[in-house]
Amino acid sequence: MDDRIIKTEYSEVMQKNFIDYAMSVIVARALPDVRDGLKPVQRRTLYDMWELGLRYDRPYRKSARIVGDTMGKYHPHGDSSIYDCLVVMAQDFKRMVPLVDGHGNFGNIEGDGAAAMRYTEARLSRLAQENFLADLDKDVVDFIPNFDETEREPAVLPVKIPHFLVNGSEGIAVGMATNTPPHNLGEIIDAEIALMKNPMLTTEQLMKYVKGPDFPTGGIVTNADDLPVIYETGSGRVKIRGKVVTETEKNGHIKLVVTEIPYTMIGAGIGKFLEDVAALSENKLTGDIIDISNQSSKEGIRIVIELKKDTDVENFKNLLYKKTRLEDTYGVNMLAICKGRPETMGLKQILQESIDFQFETNTRKYNTLLEKEKEKKEIQEGLIKACNVIDLVIEILRGSKDRAMAKNCLVNGVTDGIRFKTRESAAMATQLLFTEKQADAILEMRLYRLIGLEMEALLKDHETTVANIYRYEDILTDRNSMSLVIQQDLMDVRKAYGTARKTEIDNIAEAVYVAKAVEETDIGFVMDRFGYAKTIDASSLEKNKEALESDFRFSFVMKNTGKIALFTDKGQLYTVRAMDLPAGKLRDKGIPVDNVSNYDSAAERIILAASQSDLNLHRLMFVTKLANCKVVDGGEFDVSKRTVAATKLSDGDEVVDVTVIRDQATMILETENGYFLRFPVSEIPEKKKNAVGVRGMKLGRDDFVRNVYYLAEDGMKLADVDGTPVELATLRIAGRDGKGSRVIKK
Repeated sequence: MDDRIIKTEYSEVMQKNFIDYAMSVIVARALPDVRDGLKPVQRRTLYDMWELGLRYDRPYRKSARIVGDTMGKYHPHGDSSIYDCLVVMAQDFKRMVPLVDGHGNFGNIEGDGAAAMRYTEARLSRLAQENFLADLDKDVVDFIPNFDETEREPAVLPVKIPHFLVNGSEGIAVGMATNTPPHNLGEIIDAEIALMKNPMLTTEQLMKYVKGPDFPTGGIVTNADDLPVIYETGSGRVKIRGKVVTETEKNGHIKLVVTEIPYTMIGAGIGKFLEDVAALSENKLTGDIIDISNQSSKEGIRIVIELKKDTDVENFKNLLYKKTRLEDTYGVNMLAICKGRPETMGLKQILQESIDFQFETNTRKYNTLLEKEKEKKEIQEGLIKACNVIDLVIEILRGSKDRAMAKNCLVNGVTDGIRFKTRESAAMATQLLFTEKQADAILEMRLYRLIGLEMEALLKDHETTVANIYRYEDILTDRNSMSLVIQQDLMDVRKAYGTARKTEIDNIAEAVYVAKAVEETDIGFVMDRFGYAKTIDASSLEKNKEALESDFRFSFVMKNTGKIALFTDKGQLYTVRAMDLPAGKLRDKGIPVDNVSNYDSAAERIILAASQSDLNLHRLMFVTKLANCKVVDGGEFDVSKRTVAATKLSDGDEVVDVTVIRDQATMILETENGYFLRFPVSEIPEKKKNAVGVRGMKLGRDDFVRNVYYLAEDGMKLADVDGTPVELATLRIAGRDGKGSRVIKK
C-alpha cells in the first residue's frame, strides 16, 4: 500500500492543476486562433454544418440538429454555448461578415434573444462555405481526434482571409481576455496584399489601407490620432459615438434622431439609453425634452428625441455624449492563440500570421493537386500509348487465360502462356512495360474510347494535365508565383464580398456641455420624521410655521441652487442638491432622501439637516453618545463629494446631536441614568472634522448621553425626565468634564 502513495507538496499540486485548467480554458474554449480567427466552438459548429451538407444553396436544417450533432461529435460542453455561437455567427449587427445564414428569429439589435433552437433553422453562408471550408478535402490542415477519439476534426480551418480582424472577437479566459473590434473586409484584404508585396511596411503605412475599426452598427470613432499606437501595440481604447441628425417639425419643435449607435450599445444598451435620456429630464439636468420614442425597425435604428423650439441643439447633443452611452469607449485587446500560446499582437503581426498561414495551406493544397495531376498524367500516357498499339493490346487480352496473366504481360513483359498470332507480336509484347496504374486503366478501358473524338479529348486532357503540372510546380517552387495566387484569391473575395465602410474615423474634441444658468431664487426645504423631503415655495414657510413644527423635523429657507447637508448618527455627511428634490405643495408627500443620496435609512438616522451655504457662516457643535464634544467650522462641510465623514468616532460611539452655534451660551448634557451637566459652550474647543473631540462629561458605568440642550443668556427651557419636568435654567453652571447632578424623581 505504501508503495502506491505519492507524497508531494499540496501547493505544487494545486499550482500544476490550476495551470492545466487555465491553459485548457485559454486554448480550448475562450480565445480564437489567429490563423482562422475562430474559437473552438465556432470552428466545430462550422465544420459540423459542412459535414451535414448544409451548403448555402441547399435547404436549411433545424438549429437543434446542428447543435446536437456538434455536441455529440466535437463539443461536449452543453448546448447553450453552441447555440449562442451559432446565433452570433448569423447576426449581421454583431458580425461584419456573417458565417451562418439563419432562417427564423435570430434576435435583434435591441437585445431581444433568438427563438429556441427547435424553431430556428440555419445553413452555411456562401462566404463561409467558399473561403473557410472548401479546401478541406485537399489535406490543407491537420486533423486531430475529437474528445473521445471516435471522430476527427480540423485543428484549424483553411480560412482564406484575415478573419480574426474582419469579424473581431470577444472572450474571457483565466487571467486574460480578448476584445478585438471588427474591420472592413476590403480594407483588411488591401492591407494584406500590400504587406505581401512589401514585407517591410510599418504599421503606420498599413494604416493607409486600414483606417480603423469598422463596426456593423456604424457610428463615429472620435480619437483617430490614438489608433496608430493601438494598432502597433494591440491594445488601447477606441472612443465611439452614435450618429445624430436633426429634423425640424412644422410646429417649430426640433427632433434629434439617433440613426447609428455605438457598437457597445447593442442589446440592452438601447433600453438603458432611453432610460438615461428620460433621467436627464427627471433629474432636472435639462428641461428641453418633450418626448422620446424608439422608432427602430428592420430598416435601421431610429431613436427620436423631441425638443423644445429654443433648444441649443449642439449643447444638448454634448449633454447626451457626456451623460449617456451615446458616446462610449471600446477597450481593444487583440489577444489570440499564436503558435500554441496566447499573445497580444499588433496589426502587422496579425496580418503576417495570416500570410504565413496562407502560404502553408496553399503549399499543402498545391502539393495535393500536383500529386493528383501526376497520377492522372501517368494514366493518360498509358492510355495514349495503349491506343497507339491497340491491336497488340487486344491480341494480349485475347490470348491470356486471366486478368493476372494479361496484366503481368503489360507490366513486366512476361508472355508465357499467352497465344500470339505471330512471333513479332510476342517480341513486341515483351517491350510494353506499362506501370501498375497504367495496366489497370488499360484493362478497365472501354472500347468506345477508341473512337476518334474520344482520342482527341484524351490528348487534350493530357495537354491540360501537363500544363497544370507545370503551373503547380511553378507555384510550389517560386514564392512570387505562390504570392500572386494568394493575392488573386484575396482580390476575388474582396470583389465578391467587399462593402463600403460603415464607421467614420475622425478626430473630434471631447464633448463639453454647458449647463443653462438657473435663476437663483429662495425656496423652502422640508423633511418629515420618515425622511421624505421636498422643496416648496419660500412664502409657505412663513405662512405655516405651526404646521411645520408639528409635521416636519426640519424646515428652512435656502437657495434653489444650493445643497442640503444631512448629518447622521454614524458620523456621515450626505449632500443633496435642492434641484434633485421634487417641488410641490406643503401637503405633498415628497420622496425619501435615500433616492437622491447615499443615505441608508435602514442603517442610520439623520441628526441634522441644514443648508450647506448657511453652515459656511457658522460653527457646529458635535456631541456623541460617549460624551465626546467638539466645535467644527461649518466651512469644512462645504464639500463636492456626495458622501464624506463628518466626524471621527471611537468604537461603539455614535453622534447624539449636531447643532449650529448661534447665540447659545450654555449647553446641558443629559445621560440615560438621569444625570445633568451644564457648562459654557465656550469650554468646548474648535477642532477639525476628522478629530474625535474632548470629553464633555464623566459618565458612570453603562451610562451614556441621550439628550443635549442649549440655553441663551436669558433662556428658559423645560426638559422631561421620565415624566418629571426639569427647569434647565435652574441647573448650576459647572465646568466641562464633570459628573453632573442627578435629578430625583418625584
